[in-house]
Amino acid sequence: MALLKMKFSQQRRVRLAQGLWLLSWLAVMCGAFIFCLGVYLKIELLRRDEVMENTEIHVVPNLLMMVGLASIGANWVASRVCQDSLDASRFPRWKVLLLGWFAVAMLLCCLLLAVVVLSYALQGSLEESLKVGLRNGIRFYKDTDVPGRCFQKETIDRLQMEFRCCGNNNFKDWFEVQWVSNRYLDFTSQEVKDRIRSNVDGRYLLDGVPFSCCNPASPRPCLQNQLTDSRSHYNYEYQSEELNLYSRGCRQALTDYYMGLMNSTGPGVLSIILIQLSVLLSMRYLQTAVEGAMALESPEGESEGYILEKDVKATYADVKAKALDLLKFAQVDPTSEAAGAEEGEKAAEATEKAATPPPAS
Repeated sequence: MALLKMKFSQQRRVRLAQGLWLLSWLAVMCGAFIFCLGVYLKIELLRRDEVMENTEIHVVPNLLMMVGLASIGANWVASRVCQDSLDASRFPRWKVLLLGWFAVAMLLCCLLLAVVVLSYALQGSLEESLKVGLRNGIRFYKDTDVPGRCFQKETIDRLQMEFRCCGNNNFKDWFEVQWVSNRYLDFTSQEVKDRIRSNVDGRYLLDGVPFSCCNPASPRPCLQNQLTDSRSHYNYEYQSEELNLYSRGCRQALTDYYMGLMNSTGPGVLSIILIQLSVLLSMRYLQTAVEGAMALESPEGESEGYILEKDVKATYADVKAKALDLLKFAQVDPTSEAAGAEEGEKAAEATEKAATPPPAS
């Protein structure tokens, strides 16, 4: 018994083909949108590549670009099938290709669903990557003369100004690293000597932050240095004063930004999955209805269209049986292999005996 069986007259088949043609081109545009979305997300991730430890999160834009291109191709093929379905002489050539098309269409839906899941599941990986990457970026901030790190200062400064953040977790992260290069330190100064001697690792540590941490919205001029000393600034209390620095850490700012981008793709991708499923089901109805009319040798007569030729249980049993047959065909019987080897050895021995000349009398 066929599953979800429907009757299709010639007029209904034509309308189904026309509607599916329009739906296929809508799916093509959705595929182009998915591809562009993947490219945009990829570019945004590459822009901050210097403050990321790994590229695991890149699997999301990579999947979007791959699925977008595949969707454009698959749905373009669907539009061609719709055109040929109205011609009994041209439709049979698609019979074998449609099996592969259905497999590709189902795979696209599964991959799109995987993109939605990964967009939420990779948040922890993104946070850890940013945590390590930003920590290294802050540590190498001063290395403007070191090849490969000379642009690190500019990257961090632009990042903090653009995302209105400071440090990895907060501005206190700058207290734990030497962010002023030795090139700009006066080692004859007693203050510099005292700071270096007071540190076990011999680093010049400050209770200050770079200029890019300053919040221009603050009414007070920026306080960058001696932030923990309330006596160094008039009318200032370190513990209670609302500092004129960005309070949010850059790790949280970047995580919110990227997760906002990826989470916003979720509803759109789910909508595209529904469109792709509609194309898939409509194509199945069109295929079975046209093939049914051709089998009745009445192109203008009424035919049946369905999703599955049998019910779900019977279809599953058929697929399972075919899969087992394929596995049995692919397996090599060890007993037959051993018997073949023995026969080969006997044949080789017989050949050697025939080739050996008889002993001279």
